[in-house]
Amino acid sequence: MAVNNPSDSLVTLTKPRSPVSEAYRTLRTNLEFSSLDKPVKTMVVTSPGPEEGKSTTLANLAVTLAQAEKEIILVDCDLRRPSQHEIFGVNNGVGLTTMVVDDEAMADPPLQQTSVPGLWLLPSGPLPPNPSELVGSRRMEEILAVLSQRADTVLFDAPPVIAVTDAAVLSSKVDGVLLVINAGGTKRDHAQKAKALLEKVNANLVGAVLNNVKMDTSLHRYYAEQ
Repeated sequence: MAVNNPSDSLVTLTKPRSPVSEAYRTLRTNLEFSSLDKPVKTMVVTSPGPEEGKSTTLANLAVTLAQAEKEIILVDCDLRRPSQHEIFGVNNGVGLTTMVVDDEAMADPPLQQTSVPGLWLLPSGPLPPNPSELVGSRRMEEILAVLSQRADTVLFDAPPVIAVTDAAVLSSKVDGVLLVINAGGTKRDHAQKAKALLEKVNANLVGAVLNNVKMDTSLHRYYAEQ
């Protein structure tokens, strides 16, 4: 299902020449150079707590990666408060949880095409009663293997690290983790606790994104002239 009118959250599509879009491209470049020795094929994006912008950050990062002529699968693994289907405007009737219970869906994942060439979305699907157990299951490892064979990079939107155990459990199964920090919103001790929880499960923390930073007005003028 293609998206004709992407959400305003996708600034990389609606305002591709803006400073914010350029910041996402810089993030893409930084991630690529940070993983030269050991490529990160599967990555979790999470945050210490809720409402810190991790889902929007991930959606825009996925767009910029696909724009670099990569095959990208974006998986909504926030099985408590999924939002990627809303950001991209697709149906959430089938998705990740469908693959857990349906062998046919495992063989042919219900990926939904977005308006961005090379970017596919796997929504959460119907919400399960036991998200943590599902994320930590052997079946999830099989899903990771299946999706990895179909894309250059598989990105996972996970719940906040401190709130529930899902993100830490999933982070132990992937190549890398990106932590989204909300400038002026995330408490320092929460960020430190999130880092400690990820390190406890031996997650590979590839970096952090400082979200909602006030832009230098001189940069606004520069971009306005382009």
